[in-house]
Amino acid sequence: MMKQVRIGMIGVSGRGRIAELWHEPSGRSMIVGGADINERHLQDFKKDINPEAFITTDYRELLERQDIDAIAVTSPDYCHEEHAIAALQAGKHVFCEKPLAITVEGCDRILQAHKESGKQLMVGFNMRYMNMFRTMKEIVDSGAIGEIKAVWVRHFVGHGGDYYYHDWHANSRNTTSMLLQKGSHDIDIIHWITGQYTKKVAAFGSLDFFGGNKPNDLTCPTCDQRQICTEAQFETRTQCAFRQEIDVEDNSMMIMELEGGIKASYLQCHFTPDYHRNYTFIGTEGRIENSQPDNKVYVQTRRSNSYRELADRTYEIKHAEGGHSGADPGIFEDFIRMIVDGKAPLATPVAGRMSVAAGVAATESIRSGGQVVEVKPLDPQLL
Repeated sequence: MMKQVRIGMIGVSGRGRIAELWHEPSGRSMIVGGADINERHLQDFKKDINPEAFITTDYRELLERQDIDAIAVTSPDYCHEEHAIAALQAGKHVFCEKPLAITVEGCDRILQAHKESGKQLMVGFNMRYMNMFRTMKEIVDSGAIGEIKAVWVRHFVGHGGDYYYHDWHANSRNTTSMLLQKGSHDIDIIHWITGQYTKKVAAFGSLDFFGGNKPNDLTCPTCDQRQICTEAQFETRTQCAFRQEIDVEDNSMMIMELEGGIKASYLQCHFTPDYHRNYTFIGTEGRIENSQPDNKVYVQTRRSNSYRELADRTYEIKHAEGGHSGADPGIFEDFIRMIVDGKAPLATPVAGRMSVAAGVAATESIRSGGQVVEVKPLDPQLL
């Protein structure tokens, strides 16, 4: 039985910095290699994570190594398909950051490679590991609000410009859309808590703030309007947020019909002043709603001819240490437990595929005038 998982990283900057959570030389996992196209990032990775790690600008050299058991794919979204498939075909277990891919077909090719490989594959849906949403899942599963019939989600992306419109995310060839890229988390939580996948969608969206007529090669440090621009950035993401090539919507909404007839809505805006994910699940016996700023979950009940109607409840969510509101340590421990102990992870490859499929369908709806679009069903042979 494997006692220590030796991990190689594809993409060592940005989200790739999570390598430090896996590097425990005296524990059950350690980082032994990294691949990135940026030499400076590789040198920082080697210095900060493991001075003895193998580094390369060609990820295929990483996959050839026999001293690597698993690969963490934390490269940009449009690279996930290529990197995940190559790692599975090389006989490595794979952790793939969300979204699994930027097309449904790409996801299905990954699922096929996973099935043929006999190795483990886990998707990085860290919201499933946050105390807030685990609590909501437990409450819903307890039957406290009865059978879910409606879901409303509002996503205030208060740092949308900082995170997504100053770099590669803002072009559809790299992400398909923000409903897929950023929304894949939220769509997955809707699927997870209801226990149902999306069947069809309709969506509307547009570029209402970002994008424009600025040159594609313009950067904030070189712009003559940098002192008065509300979006000026001077660190890692410095491309102009009003450049011509930007073509992913910054204000969008989708309505969804899930299996079992559940109706859901998802609203996403990237130029709000605050950051907040607000979820409401409405069932036959009550409703549940969260407040991230207050770190609370509220349950209100209606008449049900049971003891549940006797009280409304407020849950105080406990603080958790670690990135992504305490989720990162849990998700990375789950990856190791999946490989070493055979424990099924919270987020399956199919869940990764279905969130992408819903996001792709919504994007198609937006760009075709809001028509209803069926979510492409999963081929049973990929299970």
